[in-house]
Amino acid sequence: MKPNYKKGRSGPGGIQAKHSLGQNFLTNAALLETLIDDSGVGPEDHILEVGPGGGDMTRLLASRCKTVTAVELDRDLIPILRVVMERAENFTLIQGDILRVNIPEIMAGKSPFHVVANIPYYLTTDLMTLLLRGNLPIRSINLMVQKEAAQRVLAAPSTPEYGPLAVRAQYYTQPRLARIVEAACFTPPPKVDSAFLCMPWRERPAVSVADEARFFKVVNAAFALRRKTLCNNLISAFHLDRDQAADWLARAGLPENIRGEALDLQQFADLSNAWDE
Repeated sequence: MKPNYKKGRSGPGGIQAKHSLGQNFLTNAALLETLIDDSGVGPEDHILEVGPGGGDMTRLLASRCKTVTAVELDRDLIPILRVVMERAENFTLIQGDILRVNIPEIMAGKSPFHVVANIPYYLTTDLMTLLLRGNLPIRSINLMVQKEAAQRVLAAPSTPEYGPLAVRAQYYTQPRLARIVEAACFTPPPKVDSAFLCMPWRERPAVSVADEARFFKVVNAAFALRRKTLCNNLISAFHLDRDQAADWLARAGLPENIRGEALDLQQFADLSNAWDE
């Protein structure tokens, strides 16, 4: 299939941004330096960069960090990156899809590592889900995302944005909004402003759970159907009758009519742990 280019919107090296790949390039060196400052990475750190584009941030990361491994999907950008980074001996370039790349393999000998990325909006949820599985030696995740996506990561209980992504992100990391980046800073400018999220990995999860797999199953069940009570969602997800589900909620100190989006991380942990009782 022929790439879908956005006419007249040149990116790095004069190449036109591909709308089909969600490309919006950041080239302002001062802004990029500030974003790297926000991420807190330094001379002893290994970096996994997703979507390096024309290498504007990549060059700065390589000058400030121990190693940079960049994964770029767009084959047309590979020659540009090779030229831009030809003198950087601490740089490794991988052409491929970050969702299919074997991350432990490409980061072998470079762990733990930090993720730094200006990613296409369409990739946000899938990439965060991949990185927030808890099975990678990550020290921090630093992502440029759509402002709306940042709100979903930072969301509090009983808000419209609150969901499984917020719980997972806040369970493993300490997410904060580093700064809002206006659409005009990008080439081509997207239709909405962006947000730079910094998510340092916790030394231990935010709450103690006996079984992480069950904890996240409870979380996913809670948000499966927002119009239903948590009790009804547990009945469906765990194949319980109403008395069993109500008893489970009672053991966790929760009322039968509570909705899943009202629970904070500790309440989700209490509910998950109460299963064993």
